[in-house]
Amino acid sequence: MPEASDAVLPPSLRLLKWLVILLMLTMIGGVITVVALFVTRMPQSFTASAPKLPAELSLPDGARPAAVTFGTGWTAVVTTDERILVFDSNGVLLQEVIIQPPPGP
Repeated sequence: MPEASDAVLPPSLRLLKWLVILLMLTMIGGVITVVALFVTRMPQSFTASAPKLPAELSLPDGARPAAVTFGTGWTAVVTTDERILVFDSNGVLLQEVIIQPPPGP
């Protein structure tokens, strides 16, 4: 015996109802797949390529860091007193670049 809700629907609407149910199940499966990929792939990418600061990195007196960037075998620290300090992977200062402010009007 057909359900009461199916008995009143015309055949074209019954087909549409089943298509909507199929779409809903497909979307639920897609969301589960995307979440599973994020959970399984993301932690590995964060831990594998995270740059590391040298263990003995010390800034000159009075220098306060404003930004840090990493390269292959070096670390650069931009200070609040307009300098860029480049350190090697052991924390030894390789180069100091003074940033010149732009000329005034």
